[in-house]
Amino acid sequence: MRLRLPTLTRHSLGAMALSLAAAAHGAGVNVAVADPAGRPLVDAVVMLEPAGAKAAVKPMAGIEISQRKRQFHPSLTVVTVGTPVTFPNFDTVRHHVYSFSPVKTFELKLYAGVPATPVVFDQPGAAVLGCNIHDRMSAWVVVVDTPYFARTGADGRARVEGVPPGSYRLRAWHAGLVPGQDPAPQTLAIGPADTDAGIRLPVAAGSAP
Repeated sequence: MRLRLPTLTRHSLGAMALSLAAAAHGAGVNVAVADPAGRPLVDAVVMLEPAGAKAAVKPMAGIEISQRKRQFHPSLTVVTVGTPVTFPNFDTVRHHVYSFSPVKTFELKLYAGVPATPVVFDQPGAAVLGCNIHDRMSAWVVVVDTPYFARTGADGRARVEGVPPGSYRLRAWHAGLVPGQDPAPQTLAIGPADTDAGIRLPVAAGSAP
């Protein structure tokens, strides 16, 4: 007796292809970040770290933090571990850029134009930048050790794309975090479909828009 296999229509083949493609490229994770009062936090950085083996991370290319009108642009930069960053000075005055943060300590003494050697951010964490000549200049570099990260917009929401199914630790950072009060990471189980998550950060008063 010959068994008849079901006929695959063009629609079913297309749905199967989309499903396989979604599984191959990973899901999207939508994260809402708020302060203790529930107000959205702009410019928070969310990170998903695999609970098992560490995901491979590649340094990013072409990252610049410039100085214009005696300000750093952008004021927040997120890079992966090992990323070189250049600091072009487009002002008519010289700047002295530095960081004394444990994750990266460096000085670019008084200079104009573009320093010959970029600064390589080789440890995960957050580094605050300043200028020895202009005290009001400041910026942040957040260095992540995972390829799965994103930054929140004005609505306090961020979307991390292409996350393979598995177990992850969700962490978040914000410039207004109260020192010593970093929240414990959340555990997330990511499947083939999109996942929604929320996290509240203990930030100082006035950090929310």
